Amino acid sequence: MIRGLPEAFLRGLEDFPEDALFEGNADEVAALGRDASGRRGEAFVGPVVAPRDAEGVAALLSLATRTGTRIVPVGGRTGLSGGAAAEPGEVVLSLHRMNRILSFDEVGRLLTVQPAVTTQAIQEAAKEHGYFYPVDFASRGSSQIGGNIATNAGGIKVLRYGLTRNWVAGLKVVTATGQLLDLNRGLVKNATGYDLRHLFIGSEGTLGVIVEATLQLTDPPRQQQVMVLGLESLDAIVEVFSSLRRGLMLSAFEFFSSIALRHVLAAGARKPFDSDPPYYVLAEFDEDEAKAESLFEACVSQGLVCDGVLSQSGGQAAALWRLREGITESLAQYRPYKNDIAVRVGDVPAFLERINILFEREYPRFEVVWFGHIGDGNLHVSVLPPPGWSREAFEEECERVTHKLGELLAEFGGSISAEHGIGLLKRPYLHYTRSSAEVELMRQMKRVFDPAGILNPGKLFAS
Repeated sequence: MIRGLPEAFLRGLEDFPEDALFEGNADEVAALGRDASGRRGEAFVGPVVAPRDAEGVAALLSLATRTGTRIVPVGGRTGLSGGAAAEPGEVVLSLHRMNRILSFDEVGRLLTVQPAVTTQAIQEAAKEHGYFYPVDFASRGSSQIGGNIATNAGGIKVLRYGLTRNWVAGLKVVTATGQLLDLNRGLVKNATGYDLRHLFIGSEGTLGVIVEATLQLTDPPRQQQVMVLGLESLDAIVEVFSSLRRGLMLSAFEFFSSIALRHVLAAGARKPFDSDPPYYVLAEFDEDEAKAESLFEACVSQGLVCDGVLSQSGGQAAALWRLREGITESLAQYRPYKNDIAVRVGDVPAFLERINILFEREYPRFEVVWFGHIGDGNLHVSVLPPPGWSREAFEEECERVTHKLGELLAEFGGSISAEHGIGLLKRPYLHYTRSSAEVELMRQMKRVFDPAGILNPGKLFAS
């Protein structure tokens, strides 16, 4: 018998199909109890239930609610906030067996999928039908659509296409009590009261479990071109963004520092040009070489840009993208402490100035790596531990500074989590972005959909 689980729940599991229980070795089971944040989950020992359909999910959640058993839904486990981490006494609901593309509606341009289909598989399926699924990020090959929706994932093309929320035309969700909700059903117009679909998008598995999604596809963009520019100052970033946005159809506008570039180059990427400016931006846009060159020259003449390169082929565009997308992977060996924050785009210059002062003062001995989606106001900050520091002391110091960062974000009306969710790691800082009235209303909604408090306990806010 697994310690910490109600006997009534374990007896109920005996009625489940034999293949509904995951029977991996101890390491495989433990891995399903943690996500990419690396927080919690190390001691998880099971069980793992892996249903093959919505009915199996409903049966599990109904049993869990009746017996007061805590359930942690997991998918690709690429999250960075501890939102898919379990501990002893909890049961992992793994959706990895629900990984089929179910149907394609040519007229409506709708793709219906199960929750464990990866982002990349959805992109490829859309392409096969002559369409485009625009939500994209470096973890596309392992992240799953259920988790994307549960965290309202953003990524590198938010500037042009918006967040995951914009592409969800319908959802099937199982609530904690085992109710199956069929929300919006792919309708374009549906003015029949509350759109509960949007309540589940971004809810981090605390209200229900997504078992099916209908996604809106769109026309493929024109051939894309990529430009990387070198900047001498942070002040120039938004001016360059505004200039390029007025003249080009931008899909992405990304930022990274010379420190970030150094790590990516050490991992095998190629330097974009000979000079060594302190800051870089990457712009992706509908191919227009003449206009791009003209804008580049104008930015140089205004003193905003000191160097640059424009892709001449798909291979070169991919190599330039690696400079930005390879950052997270190049830093993984250091186990950095990560901040994922956002302010209004118009506030970016002033915020960058203030955050730079904050980090120089509070992190004099730590290496701070900046990068992000400046075009939508989202900045990622990875803090690297210095030699000789214990993990505990390093994280304690970073958490101290994050409270100061939260105070600064509150001053700017920003967000402590732009696209990674709250999970466990960001829960202590939620009040810097959400008012006490908002948090209390969220608690009340949690009680409506999950009266026994069994779904993803402790995530987003304390029960």
